[in-house]
Amino acid sequence: MLDEEEYATAYKLYGEAFKRGKSGMTREESFKPMLDYYKEVTGFEETEPNAIMHHRIAQYGPPCENCGKPYRTPKAAFCAACGNKRETKKE
Repeated sequence: MLDEEEYATAYKLYGEAFKRGKSGMTREESFKPMLDYYKEVTGFEETEPNAIMHHRIAQYGPPCENCGKPYRTPKAAFCAACGNKRETKKE
């Protein structure tokens, strides 16, 4: 998972890859800098550049109070993994 600073770098490399692809490079060659960056940051050798765009911590909610898995979105009302209704703070 990428924090906002790491995601910003990956996003920039993702856009640059499309520009390189238009110059006749293969998809593998075009996305190599992005895939290398992701491996450097996470230690995981991802092979699908599009998957990296879904590895942004800010896309998910906090951990479920019941099972500990993250809510699917920051605004999710229940946990998709265990069905727990999210505790909301009353103001």
